[in-house]
Amino acid sequence: MPTIAIVEDEPDLREAVAEYLSERGLTVVAAGSAAEFRAKAANAAIDVAVLDLAMAGEDGLSLARWLTGLDDPPGIIMATAAGSAVDRVVGLEVGADDYLVKPYDLRELLARIRSVLRRLPPAAARRAPVADQRAEEPGRLLPVGRDRLDLQSRQLVKEDGRLVALTAAEFDLLEVLARRPNRPLSRGQLLDLAQAREDNDSERSIDVRITRLRRKLESDPGNPSLIRTVRGEGYMFVPDGA
Repeated sequence: MPTIAIVEDEPDLREAVAEYLSERGLTVVAAGSAAEFRAKAANAAIDVAVLDLAMAGEDGLSLARWLTGLDDPPGIIMATAAGSAVDRVVGLEVGADDYLVKPYDLRELLARIRSVLRRLPPAAARRAPVADQRAEEPGRLLPVGRDRLDLQSRQLVKEDGRLVALTAAEFDLLEVLARRPNRPLSRGQLLDLAQAREDNDSERSIDVRITRLRRKLESDPGNPSLIRTVRGEGYMFVPDGA
């Protein structure tokens, strides 16, 4: 059963969301602050975290940065009363998979949680050792330069065997690029091809994800050799980096 974390400093909303999701078969970990969530998360495998952006004390953006730095990050949905494009872009930059403007309908929240869950393996599977299994499963690894994209665990396997966590949106975008090498793709095409497309996605969100992927893939992100910008067209994946 998936475990959903609700980190919200408005008690009435937090309780309403927790009750609604619990009644629909989800395990819920509710917290009123980032500190409370960190303590509870230490003993729970979180699949999706719904974070209030503007909490008192440590805010949702700071908490999202911490989560995406974990070895097995959960899916992240940011919730905020501010619906500006700046807030959305900042949320994407720190690794959020989706974005909700408050007040939101609980049915919409559930639909978005289920959408993020479909893109991610369960938390238990993300924590399971996979190194010994990868070589035994042909077609599981997709070459990405000197690294490999693990299509089952949805992680990046570095040349030295290290695992690098990817958000659902990063994984889908990288898979789209890696399966179409040496082919320029416009931002619109990338939005259409990536499964982890979110409501109100914009071409700017593709630029944000490309920047994050370059940091994880390239030896010199400022001078990328694998994911290249094609002036006037979009981006192109060059597998040999030549």
